[in-house]
This record gives sequence, C-alpha cells and structure tokens, in this order.
Amino acid sequence: MDKPVKTVVIAGGGSAGWITAGRIAARNAQGPDAVRVILIESSAIGTIGVGEGTWPTMRNTLRKIGIKETDFIRHCDAAFKQGAKFVRWTDGTDADGYYHPLNPPQAATHINLSGHWQRRSRTGGPDFATAVDFQASLCEAGLAPKSITSPEYAGIANYAYHLDAGKFADLLRDHAVGRLGVIHMVDDITQVHQDEDGDITGLTLRAAGLVQGDFFIDCTGFASLLLGRTYGVGFKDCTDILFCDRALALQVPYERDDAPVATHTISTAQDAGWIWDIGLPTRRGVGHVYSSRHTTDDQAEAALRRYAGPMASGLTARMIKIRAGHRETFWTHNCVAVGLSAGFLEPLEASALMLIETAVDFIADRLPANRSVMDVLSRQFNRAFLHHWERIIEFLKLHYILTKRTDTAFWRDNCDPASIPEGLRERLELWRHHPPGPGDFPHQPEVFSWPSYQYILHGMGFETAYDGLPPLAAEAAGAQRAFAMAERAREQALRDLPRHRQLLDAIREHGLQAV
Repeated sequence: MDKPVKTVVIAGGGSAGWITAGRIAARNAQGPDAVRVILIESSAIGTIGVGEGTWPTMRNTLRKIGIKETDFIRHCDAAFKQGAKFVRWTDGTDADGYYHPLNPPQAATHINLSGHWQRRSRTGGPDFATAVDFQASLCEAGLAPKSITSPEYAGIANYAYHLDAGKFADLLRDHAVGRLGVIHMVDDITQVHQDEDGDITGLTLRAAGLVQGDFFIDCTGFASLLLGRTYGVGFKDCTDILFCDRALALQVPYERDDAPVATHTISTAQDAGWIWDIGLPTRRGVGHVYSSRHTTDDQAEAALRRYAGPMASGLTARMIKIRAGHRETFWTHNCVAVGLSAGFLEPLEASALMLIETAVDFIADRLPANRSVMDVLSRQFNRAFLHHWERIIEFLKLHYILTKRTDTAFWRDNCDPASIPEGLRERLELWRHHPPGPGDFPHQPEVFSWPSYQYILHGMGFETAYDGLPPLAAEAAGAQRAFAMAERAREQALRDLPRHRQLLDAIREHGLQAV
C-alpha cells in the first residue's frame, strides 16, 4: 500500500489525453524524483474532434504546460472567445438575443448589481449584460479582447479561445513528447491486468506487449475501457433532464478571406435544439445539437444547412451521438477517468474541455505519492466531480426552462417540472426574490458561479422582484459608480481595441509579447 507512484500510464490521446500528459509531465516529470509518463493511443480509433470552444481556464492550462500563446494561436487556427450570444432562446423572434460574457459584472466583488439594474431597466436603459460590463459591446462590434502590445495570456477583457480540436491535440502531443519527455506509444490495448485487490498493474499492447504502471488514467473516450469496461462503473443517464442526443457538424469556409471572425460563440435556438456557430480564422465550425425524439435526422440536417447557407453546399455533415450523463464514480482503485470516459453533455456552454482541465488540475497538483493515499484522494475527487457534473447539468437545463417558447413540443417538454432537477427548482424560487450571489454557491471551485446565472436569468427575462431588498438603498451610490465605471470602460475599449481578425493576422505575422 505504500508503493510509490513512479509511472503514470494514460490510456487514450485526443485533447483529454494530451492535456493530462502535458500537465502531469510539466509538474511531476522533471528533476531527480520525476515520475515517468506514458501515453498509449490507438491509430485505429479516431477522436471526436469537434470540441472547439474553451473557457478562460485554458490560458492557465497552456501556461502551466509551457506553451506560448503565440505558438498556440498559430498552430491551432485559434481565435479569441469572449462569451456566447444566445439567439431566439426566449421567444423565438428575430429580435430575441442576449449575451453571456466572460467578464463578471462591474464591482462584483463588493456589490450585487441585479436589483439596481432592475430598478434602472424599468425606466429604459440597456440590457443587463450591457449595463454591468463592456464585453457584450466588444462582441457586437467584432473587437478583440486585447491588442498586439498585450503580453501573452493577458488582456483588457477576460477571454477564452475557439480552436481546431485536431490541431490542438497535435500541438499538445508534440510539446509533451518533444519538450516534456512523455513516452508516446501508438498501439492497441488488448488486455488489462489487475492484482488480487483489483488495482490495475499493466496493459498488454498488441505490438509492444506488457506496459506496467502505478497509476492509470482512462482517456479512452466513450469506450471507457478502464473505468467502464474493466471496473464496470455504471453510467448515470441524464436524458430525462437534457433531451438533446444528436449533433451534426460542418466545417464551413468563409465567402472571402477577410471576412469578420466572430469573437463569441453564437448559439441559435431551433425547433428541436440549437445550432452552434464558432468562428476560426480560416473557417466556421457550425453544428446542430438536437433531440431525436422531437425531430428526424433529415429535418435536423436541413435546418443546419439552411443556417449555414450556400457555402455549406457539397459538405458532408458529421454525426455525433450524445448520451447525456456521467459515470457514477470517476476514480476507483488506482484508475481515474478524464474526458469522455467520465461522461458527456451537449456543448452548450463549452464545459467538456473545462471539465478536463479541472480534473487534471486536481490530479497533477495532487499526484498520489504512493498507493496508500489514493483512496483518500479518490474520495475527495469523486465528491468534487459529482458536484461539478450535477451543477453543470442544472446550468445547462436553466437555458431551456426559462423560455417563453411554446411553438414546438421540444420547448414545451423542456418546461415540464418533472424534467427540472429539484435543486434548480428551489434556487429559481429563491432567485425570484433574491438575486444569485456568492452565498448560493459555497463549493469552491465552482464551474459556473453566480454571475453566469445572473447573465442567463436576466438575459431571458426571468421575472424577479428585488425592489424591496433592504441593501438597495444603502448601496445606491456605489451601484451608480459601478454603472458609470462600466460605461467608461466600454467607451475606452471600443476606442482602443482592434478588430478581431486584424489582431489574429497581426499575431500570425508578428507574435505577442512574451511574458
């Protein structure tokens, strides 16, 4: 039980496997007490490859792995992401749209602006996202979150990335193998070996034979070869809450080389789901996420092609089947699942890569010193990630249940109280009278914190009554200052920041300032 962890074996590649390998190797595979990191991937099994949206956490992940932002942007056909715009989710009209920016509301650390905005909005004025911050205005104007003189990984506004998932995995692989010493084996796993206590001791590969290890990480995707097949860990299906179970994806070229590149994800509601639209410098990633119970594959593809327009003519749509849910536990014995092997949800808020990063942060920063501490760490990990998955499911469901659309069965069925988690129903009742705040989310870290809920609730016109809250009068002067600060920041950012494509072109030619 006190056997030291000296060899970490990662089964599977893709973004999950190579983020895991890079983070562990950068933190734990250097120096005299270094662990050995081995990644095994099959040449016969492809990756999903359409996870093109990230969260701001990716900046820290890349920095910790040791990849320069300039290299990342150049190699991964990457663009900046400043949030998401949700179109036709509330009432389905052409005028229906709101932003979930990545910046928090102005002065969020010491004042909650929800009630103050509600008072202002009754006499006219901007929507919530525009009133409390400037980032929605940057998105509307097509401006970048930083300038060419900004240092790498720093910006005027908070940001994440849009990227080519296949090129991203290749960059991570080349860096992990070439710079960090990760051992890369391209081979097929034919047998999993366990000791009498159930721990995995090694994997037999078709060509290379037995590979032994002390700690195993399952990144084998939907197959979940180690956690699911070997250990038989059950899968908690969540399709009774989240109905979308299919996605069709296209890579659509621009009509011209200098076409604007959106600096936010565009999510447009459809009759039985929604369409994502992600801008990269060379193309758009466009896909339709939908419920097969509420539409047919042919109808869904027709809707996707109508949205994508004539540039999608002749392109073949790729089908991805979604089984919404997660494993009942994520770490058992000396094996932990990361990525699709742990679970999968529709990509409405780009949570897939963020969950990988969160899991790998835990693993890399607290890599077990020996077998005796694994059971303690696994209990901590399982508690934290059960919480994360439950909160993400609730947050995604929130987007559907606030709708006023009744035009199709999909939207009506989403508002059925039986499909809404009890905890979310309770919080919605509270939020009718008290705005979301830090006290509602005591777990740290939280994947979606209270500002994200405010942007969705107010963006979709959730009916609230905050006027009678006692703090409003005492905070009035501070709230006015915060609104004024947001306006000044907007004016300066709109004046000073470059257009998104202009910055991406400049980075490719000149690069960003090294930190």
